[in-house]
Order: sequence, then C-alpha cells, then structure tokens
Amino acid sequence: MPSLRTPHDADRASLARLPKKDLLERARARGVEGRSGMTKTQLIEALLDRDDQPASRRTASNHDVTTAGQGAHPAASRVEAFTRLAEARARGEMVFLPRQLQGAERRTHVRQTIREDHQTRIADHNEEARAKFDKLAGSTYSFFRGTCLLFYRDLAGEDAWMPTVLTLGDVHPENFGVMPSADDVPIFGVNDFDEAYYAPFTWDLKRGAVGFVLAAEEIGGHGPKRQAKIAAAFVQGYVEGVRQYANEQDERTSQLRLDNAPPLIAALIEDALEDRSAWLARKYHDEYKRGFRADDEHVPVSSRRDEFQRALDDYVTANDIDVPADRTPGMKVKDVCMRLGQGTASLGLPRYYLMIEGPLADGSDDVLLEFKQARRSALDGLVPPSPYVVDGYADRITHAQGVHLVDGDRFYGAARLDDLSFMVRERAPYRDSIDLEDHSKKEWSDYADICGRSLAQSHALSDESGLIDHDAEPEILAAIGPVPLFVDDVVRFAADGADRVRTDHAHFRADHALGAFTAIDHVYR
Repeated sequence: MPSLRTPHDADRASLARLPKKDLLERARARGVEGRSGMTKTQLIEALLDRDDQPASRRTASNHDVTTAGQGAHPAASRVEAFTRLAEARARGEMVFLPRQLQGAERRTHVRQTIREDHQTRIADHNEEARAKFDKLAGSTYSFFRGTCLLFYRDLAGEDAWMPTVLTLGDVHPENFGVMPSADDVPIFGVNDFDEAYYAPFTWDLKRGAVGFVLAAEEIGGHGPKRQAKIAAAFVQGYVEGVRQYANEQDERTSQLRLDNAPPLIAALIEDALEDRSAWLARKYHDEYKRGFRADDEHVPVSSRRDEFQRALDDYVTANDIDVPADRTPGMKVKDVCMRLGQGTASLGLPRYYLMIEGPLADGSDDVLLEFKQARRSALDGLVPPSPYVVDGYADRITHAQGVHLVDGDRFYGAARLDDLSFMVRERAPYRDSIDLEDHSKKEWSDYADICGRSLAQSHALSDESGLIDHDAEPEILAAIGPVPLFVDDVVRFAADGADRVRTDHAHFRADHALGAFTAIDHVYR
C-alpha cells in the first residue's frame, strides 16, 4: 500500500518563502525547543518534524492548529494530558474521566475544550467562528454536531478490548446522504469523513446513538421512550448489517442506488435529482455562465484562478485522478469562489468552490469541485493505541472515503494550498441529506435502521480497502455477544450521553452570553 503521509516537499517550499521571524512565531506556537538559536533551515526542518510527531508529543490543539504566535505566551493545550489519560485507561487503569465532572468544574472543562478546539479561529477574530458559536448556542443538536472533541475526550481510551475498524468518527443522522458515485450516479451512504480514524467500532455506535436521541428530541419532537426506540433501531440495524456482511461477504459490491434502495431512501434520491444546467443556473452561474455570481454564500475570487489551476493540476497528479474526458476534459478552472456559512463543525475554516469547464464549453455541463480545509481528527490521541495509523490531514480523509464508499466520488483527494491541507470532492446537483422534519414515527426508526446498516458496511470495508489485515465482521459479532444486552448497553449510554450534552449546552450558552469564546486560554507559567 502506498504511503499515506502528507508530502513535505510543498510544505518545505512554502515555509522557505516565509521570513525568519514568522518561522520563529510558528516554532513558539508549536512548542519547538531551542528555536531562538536555530537558523532558518533548522527552523523549517524542526517545524516539519513537529508535524510528524505522534499525538503524545504534540502541543497544538486537535483541530485548529495555531500557525502564528499569540503574544508572549503560548496557547494552552491539554493534548498530551489526554493522550496519557487515554493510554492509562486503555491499559485498564482506574482513571477519572472528564464526564464524571459536575457543576462548575464541568463548565470550566467545556469552556477550555471548546476554546482549545478553536484556537486559530478565535485568535484570528474569524466572523464565521462567531457565527458558529451563535449557531451552537441556538440548538442542542447543533452543539453536539459541532463539538466532537468534547464528546471524545469523555471516551478517552474507552473500549480498548473491542475490535478496531476505520470509524467514521462523527456519526449522526445528517452525516448520511446522497452523493455522486465514480460513475456520476447518485448513491446513498456515509458522507462526511472529516473525523475518520481507526478506533473501536463502538465509538461510532455510541456517537451515532446519542445523535439520533438528540435529533429525535429536537427535530422530531419525540419523548424519551421514542428516542430510545429510534436509537435501538440504529444499533440493531448495525448488528444485522454486520451479520449480513459476515455471511455474504458482499460489502465490496453493495451500493444503495435508486434502483435498489428502500422506499425512504429511493424517495430521497428522487427528490435530489435535478438537471445540472438548471442547478448551476439556480445556485451558481452569473448571468453569462462564465463564472460564479456573488451573493451572501459565494464570494468570487477570480483573481486567484491561475493559483487554483496550479493547485488543481498538482492535486490531479498527486492523487492519480482518473480524469473523465467526457465530463472535465483538460480540468480547466473557469472561476473560483469562497463558500461562506456552510457546515457546522467546519464553520470558519477556508472553503472554496472551483468551476471546471465541461466539454460543451457553454456552461451547461460545468463541474464544481470543493476545496475544504482539513484538520486533525478529534479522535487523534484519544483512541486506544493501535497499529493502524494514517498520518496527514486531507490524506487521512481521502483514505477514509476510499475505504468507506464502494466506487465513490472519483474526484475525492487531498490538495495543498496556502500552506494548508485541503480535502477535494465534487459538488453534485443531487448531493443531499434527509429532511428529518418530514419523518413520521415509523420513518424515524426505518431511517435509523438504514443508517445502522450503512455504517456496518463502512466498518466491514475496513478489512477490504483499509489497513485491517484480518476479517473484521466475525470479531465484531463475537464482541457484541448477546444482542439484546449489547443494544441495551448502547441505548443506555446514549441516554446518559444526551443528558450530558444538554447540560454541557447549558454551560456553553451561559459562557457564550458572557463573551467566553472571544479569547483563548494562555499558559503563563
């Protein structure tokens, strides 16, 4: 298998263009020792080496890696402390987990974790970061979606004896949806790989069950009993899916399309279908179909077209993209725009859309590619130690997409731009997620069951396209044991976890109202 590490050549060249004072600022922010006596070349090598260090030696946050100095004092980080905690728990030691904190101590933990998770965005006074915090304050479910690191610090080192798979990392009802296949056909499955990481299979189930409980309450208006039934349907669907793939070994050929999807998903795919020309005209094209129109979501940056063309050319080569001549001959960038206000966890991180000219050259068949900044996974440094490690940012996400989807988006890949790692994927007319507000009680359980089965397929593929070197499904079934007991365990965890999220959300709302997330924590001694 080819190396999945982030190439350093582009990083080194980008760093070499910076003045030494900027390199010193970065070295201070990343905790590089002996930086003041280093030459510029030594600083560059030290920074590159710092990016390659394991989580136990990092001092930057899991998500927003601070790339500029924050005054005289470094930004606070608890990455090393939580890595040691995870390792101790994985060894079976009795340790105190943050989810056991109560009252003021828990409120402080929530505040510190969210500040640490957004160091760069807060320090840069990012407007979209402020919008993200407002969004999180307005909805418990959105708060859950946007605080992965907080969730996983409560699981540090948990379930170390359970089989490892390539987890999705951020399972919730809206991270399943319709997306393009390699053949430009709409398919349904897991559709967000930003947090993907090799971890115990139960981590996905626990986060997914909590997500279904919170969504069922806030969006569906369901009470505790119905919430528990929906979460149970998700877990039972997963168990049945794993059993199917253990028996039939068809995870490499199964694909949910319009012709074979359950009625609920077939209806979603049908609703998502739209003519490409009409879609481009409705959402993106200017009046001449030569580029992006400007609105509150899209800000054209046409002056950077040549820069993005070079980045795209490098991405095609580095990712060995099989360019479809019948869709994007020449991979010519017509225009570029910044995409604002999209996502929940990623609000405030750079995101661009590239308009690629289609073969007709009249705008009617243009293809849109998204460049989205990639970050470290929230699970990094928190999972039980395992030999299955994928380095890099977008490289890790690209690896996960290649494993989790059968013949998924052919444009998925990793790119470098502005000294940052970007994930690349296609934006298609039929990329869509389910509208949970329209679900009946039965449809909520049906959808949860479908998502559980879809997740089971992703996990089953860990030993087909991933790094797992043995048959995962029999191990998972053996670890599950008596199914009623396993389902009950996960559902009870989900109920407790949802209560904790509700309490954390109240803490966050109180702190947000007091301006807590306009500054980051610094270390003064």
